[in-house]
Parts: sequence; structure tokens; C-alpha cells
Amino acid sequence: MTTNTLRPARTEDIPALINLILTQGPNPWNWLPPDDVARHVAQIATGEVNAVVAWVDDALQGVVTFCETQHFARYQPADRIARSQGYVCEAVVHRDAVGQGLGARLLRAAVDALQAQGVREVYIDRHEENAASAGMMRKVGFDVIDTFDEPAKRPNGSGRTTVCRIVFDD
Repeated sequence: MTTNTLRPARTEDIPALINLILTQGPNPWNWLPPDDVARHVAQIATGEVNAVVAWVDDALQGVVTFCETQHFARYQPADRIARSQGYVCEAVVHRDAVGQGLGARLLRAAVDALQAQGVREVYIDRHEENAASAGMMRKVGFDVIDTFDEPAKRPNGSGRTTVCRIVFDD
């Protein structure tokens, strides 16, 4: 019998999460410097970063990491510029589980967790031409708000980053 589990990441998950992101995440659209990924995921242990993970039996099948940030303040209205925003950092699904809606379920769980933490806006970014990520983001309710040149981070295709956002009602 197959057991599917979506749950918050735990400290003991960190090595498996780093491995999943670095082995299943790379493609022409994703920016995944190994040292930066390892530092980011290690922050799960301190609570600076949160994550939702998907396990099928004993196999890690997906992860979405998220945190609160001020990085997107430039998109905030003047009355909320000083408030933290939610940021979905990494979203990776094992190649064996792609196309089954797992990425959207993980992303929805992360967005729900950020909303429960009290953030009003959640941001996510992707390569402009990453159609799979764009579809997952639309499915969860993200809207495109900006696209800009970022060739150092996006060396393939258009070299552009697209920023998307969900705004929760008061």
C-alpha cells in the first residue's frame, strides 16, 4: 500500500531536501547554486526558512521552501512597504512524480502556511520561459506583476525573470 504524506519539513529532512533540489531541480530555467541551496535549506533548522515536503512511502518526492522577507518591498503599496512579505523560494518535484499535481499541492500548502503567519502578499519568481512553473503558479492563483532582464541569474533563453504575486484580502 502506498502512503502519501504532505507535511512540514523537519531538521532531519535537510540532507534529503538538498539532494532532491540539486539532483531533480536543475534544468535550463532554474538557478540553483549548490552552496546557496545548501545554506538556504540549512535555515530550516533555525526556523528562518520553512518547507513543505511530500513523501511517498519512504521516498522524498517534492519540496517547496518559503520564508518571510522584505525583498519585494518595491512592489508593496506605501502603507505596507515596511511589512514582511512571503516568498516561495524553491519548488522541486522528483521527475518520477511530475505531472500529477504534486507541485501545485505543495505550493498551495506553502501559500496557506504563509497566510496563516499573517503575511498579506506572497511572491514567487521564475524564468520568463519556464512554462511548467508558470502553469503551477497560475493553478495556485499567482498573477504576473513584473518581468525584467537578469542574465546573470537566467543565462538561458530570454534571460529574464518573471515575478508573480498573490494578495490576500484583509
